[in-house]
Amino acid sequence: MKYNLKMGIDGVIEPIYFLITSVGFAILSFINYKKSGKTLETIYLSILTVFFIVCFIILNYY
Repeated sequence: MKYNLKMGIDGVIEPIYFLITSVGFAILSFINYKKSGKTLETIYLSILTVFFIVCFIILNYY
């Protein structure tokens, strides 16, 4: 997969941004889980991770 990461204001959201965001949420949820255990914030960050991965798959492959 080759991605072109030019930013523009033409209203198009590239799928790679969803993947980058989901990786960020996964890292944050892991850090939060290690710090405070299973809390509401950890569950919320995990749900956001899954949501953004699903959005990436939908935008990239359908």
